Amino acid sequence: MAGDEVEILRAVLDRWRSAVDAHEPDRVASVFADDAIFQGLRPYAVGRDGVAAYYAAQPLGLTAAYEILQARRLAADVVLGYLEVEFGFTDRPALTVHLGVVVRRVGDAWLIGHYQVSRLD
Repeated sequence: MAGDEVEILRAVLDRWRSAVDAHEPDRVASVFADDAIFQGLRPYAVGRDGVAAYYAAQPLGLTAAYEILQARRLAADVVLGYLEVEFGFTDRPALTVHLGVVVRRVGDAWLIGHYQVSRLD
């Protein structure tokens, strides 16, 4: 994996993880583009309101730990990432999922434009 793509993903995903761990749904949503397509483990949403609602419904104490498995620059302002994410809970075993993200530069910021979780059992 090339370093630049990984660093871009890591910067975006560290902001995402920090907001998830703090249970701050609006801050989680701020990491996403206004028109982001978001697919968690429930029906998809488009836009920051859907992202915030999804994370507001998550239990307190939810944490996220991720590992970037692959990164590709699709264009100058677009990076694709494939990750393994472990969501931790206070009252049940952790859940490991795979996550595909597309981040894109919007002005001076890199934001998530597409987010899709897959459970691979």
